[in-house]
Amino acid sequence: MQNISLGIGSRVRHPQFGDGVVVQIKPEEYLITFMLHGMREIERTNDLLEVIDANDADNDLVSLADIEVLLVNVIRKYSDLQERVELGNKWIGGKVTMIPGDTSLKSKEVPIDVFFSKIVMLRDRLRVLEQHINSNKKLSEEDKLNLQQYITRCYGSLTTFNVLFKYTTDHFVGEKGAKD
Repeated sequence: MQNISLGIGSRVRHPQFGDGVVVQIKPEEYLITFMLHGMREIERTNDLLEVIDANDADNDLVSLADIEVLLVNVIRKYSDLQERVELGNKWIGGKVTMIPGDTSLKSKEVPIDVFFSKIVMLRDRLRVLEQHINSNKKLSEEDKLNLQQYITRCYGSLTTFNVLFKYTTDHFVGEKGAKD
């Protein structure tokens, strides 16, 4: 299998998944739709993949997903645009109430969407700081690593607020989550 480069539409057989058709080509894998097992990513060097009917590979293929990832990365890196992050449905219309320990003082209420937007801004600013550290030519690799560890610890300190996010992909991840 290592010497064969398959194109989209190639028919293949896998001992575990059965017959399938190559529907997308990635740098390291083929995305194959198997008749009985749905879509699976199979490494391009997988020796278990038997070729039934090969189509010629087009070396210039780039998937829309790849282009989207590249564009999102460029936009994040070179703009101040904030990514849209949604508040969890159960919190919409809610408030954060801060009650001081001193009963002679008044409590403070803040609409939760305002509080949430501040947390998202903080997260975005930490990401920008991270990018500036990584691209800084004057910092040594050791200095960059030390600063990255502080930022990771900041993310870890903010994981309490993950409960507010609608999607887990938007969550803060600290050191423990980064190692998993």
